[in-house]
Amino acid sequence: MLKDIHFTIPHGKSIALVGPSGGGKTTICSLIPRFYDVTKGKIEIGQQNIKDVQLKSLRQAIGIVQQDVYLFAGTIRENILYGNPKATEEEMIEAAKKAHIHSFICSLPKGYYTYVGQRGTRLSGGQKQRISITRIFLKNPPILILDEATSALDNESEHYIQESLDHLSKNRTTLVIAHRLSTIKNADLILVIENGKITETGTHQQLLQNRKTYAHYVALDNA
Repeated sequence: MLKDIHFTIPHGKSIALVGPSGGGKTTICSLIPRFYDVTKGKIEIGQQNIKDVQLKSLRQAIGIVQQDVYLFAGTIRENILYGNPKATEEEMIEAAKKAHIHSFICSLPKGYYTYVGQRGTRLSGGQKQRISITRIFLKNPPILILDEATSALDNESEHYIQESLDHLSKNRTTLVIAHRLSTIKNADLILVIENGKITETGTHQQLLQNRKTYAHYVALDNA
């Protein structure tokens, strides 16, 4: 249960959420697109209560990249265009280039028309993640939620994915749940969430100087 949670993300800025599993990070991110509603308090986007916004309109404004990527049984092209069915071929290819997946797709015998199994069983974790990021580039939402998007990847895949995510986050209002703290040290603000509460707030350097939970996590991350 979340208690006394209050924070503001300025337009185009990034906030990172860190803390132990079960602390409330994913719950916060799930409330913004209204996967379920708050029972007390309110969430506003541009001074408008999200409960007053049509659900379809709200979710069109939000792009979500998660650790567990879901791909449909179909072609790579069909899976990418799920992000924006009205996109042109040129827009799709440009989005794939930004996500560092275009060259890989072109190396396949059928290119964008290559069939992938249910949940993308024919692709690696990094390849599936980059297709998911391509969808978001194509969708072009003003708000971005990154839910431990690189935590299940090997180091090489994480490097390419992180480059894509950095590009994707540029000029977007971004909320990040961090697994590896090295990926969020440049966030505009970091919130430590424990037992449903915000226990620390600050930048990477400020929280290191506090020598509390965040500094402990950084020490473990660097061990």
